[in-house]
Amino acid sequence: MKCPRHCSGLRVSAAPASLLLLVATLCAPVSALAAEQTAGPSTDVVCGSKPGERQTCAADTSKGVTLVRSVGPGACELGRTWGWDAAGIWVSEGCGGEFALGRKEGASFGTYTPGGGFKLADTEHGDLNFRLFAYVRYLNQMRLDETSTDSFGVTKDVQQRQDFQLNKAQVNFFGWIMSRKLRYLAYVWSSNVSQGQASQVVVGGNLNYTFNEHATVGAGISSLPGARSTEGNFPYWLGLDARLIGDEFFRPSYTTGIWAKGAIVDGLDYNVMLGNNLSQFGIDAGQISNDLSTVSAALVWMPTTGEYGRTGGFGDYEHHDEAATRFGLRYTRSDEERQSQPGTEAYDNVQLRLSDGNIIFATDLFGPGIQIDEATYRMTSVDCGLKYRGFSVEGEYYWRTLDHFVGPGTDGLSFNALHDHGFQLQASMMLLPESLQLYAGGSKIYGEYGDPWDFRLGANWFPWRNQVVRWNFEYLELRHSPVGALSLPYPVGGDGPVFHTNFMVWF
Repeated sequence: MKCPRHCSGLRVSAAPASLLLLVATLCAPVSALAAEQTAGPSTDVVCGSKPGERQTCAADTSKGVTLVRSVGPGACELGRTWGWDAAGIWVSEGCGGEFALGRKEGASFGTYTPGGGFKLADTEHGDLNFRLFAYVRYLNQMRLDETSTDSFGVTKDVQQRQDFQLNKAQVNFFGWIMSRKLRYLAYVWSSNVSQGQASQVVVGGNLNYTFNEHATVGAGISSLPGARSTEGNFPYWLGLDARLIGDEFFRPSYTTGIWAKGAIVDGLDYNVMLGNNLSQFGIDAGQISNDLSTVSAALVWMPTTGEYGRTGGFGDYEHHDEAATRFGLRYTRSDEERQSQPGTEAYDNVQLRLSDGNIIFATDLFGPGIQIDEATYRMTSVDCGLKYRGFSVEGEYYWRTLDHFVGPGTDGLSFNALHDHGFQLQASMMLLPESLQLYAGGSKIYGEYGDPWDFRLGANWFPWRNQVVRWNFEYLELRHSPVGALSLPYPVGGDGPVFHTNFMVWF
């Protein structure tokens, strides 16, 4: 007989039968407790799905459901790829799991779902999950032209870089509290290339309450849903944390606000947000205007499969056996002030720029004594996409208007409005399923002050056959980029080739 160490002081080998009985009696509760702590919850229901489909498994869910372990090819994320209702447990997008019915007593911790993070605590009053995004970048801009001349004939230096950087790191804590319908997100996000600047570290988060599949309301910091890349699919892009310059030029950004989103009918989703301004990073509350004029709305229709992958990202990593299609329509409006715009090197460097890269609020830009202090931004975009058997192709078109200019000398402007439009196109293929992806993309801006464009070729290698770890390689060709920042692989005014490679973890 082997006894736990709590009883190891007893000498059993020479003991009489009565002593053996006493030892067994003393050790039994300890052994039972150890077994209970090791075994974990039992499995009551096994339910699985294939990528691109949703399944419901009948079960008594009246006392709650716990995911014991994930067994499918896709990540299981509560509320996104699995959940329950009165009919039973539902799973989608390749999530498969073993589920326990009823609430667990006490608390547990330590489970992990690829792409869904580590579960640190799971209790009847809420849970706590941890997830990390970080990547190291090697960047080479040494073949860019050293100077750039804008549409006003002014020549400016272009910063050329070659360095290794831990470019960004984001720590997420998320879960539900008191009710599974009330979910929270808290994060710390650093831009290490901006060390020493006020916007190097951002602390933020949001709260969401889901009434049903048709209505989730939330408040906090979030992205305005005015472009394909700001609808919540980060970091599942083809390039690693780097938009095409057309997307970067036109898009809105992140701000504090309130929102509502959900499904109007199966396959048709909406997202509406009322925010403080186009980009609140690097801006304090005293700099924001009081009119709450920033509004962004999106409609997304997915007619064939009713979904576009677990994350809604770019590229068909999921390998759709049936063609998945989507069409998006978005509109964003915001009254912007010079004071409420981030600095040129701010963490999220979204500015109202001309197509030659100049910020419209720059002093004397349009002539001596002319200073634009206020302007209205309006942007409409449409997108469409197709995913099928590892292949994908997507396009987006943008129309932007800047008008209602206010400030000294603006009566003397030679225009009442500025109109720019442009597009981006991206395509990809999984050369090796779940392992190697090739992609290409390009964008062009048709502006009042120039027509810049870019083109890129890249590859993503997933060494563990999931999207938790990725090694990205990308070559860019730039023509007079009107956008840029330290966190991006291209600078304002960049003209020429750029190469960068990135090693990322997102677990």
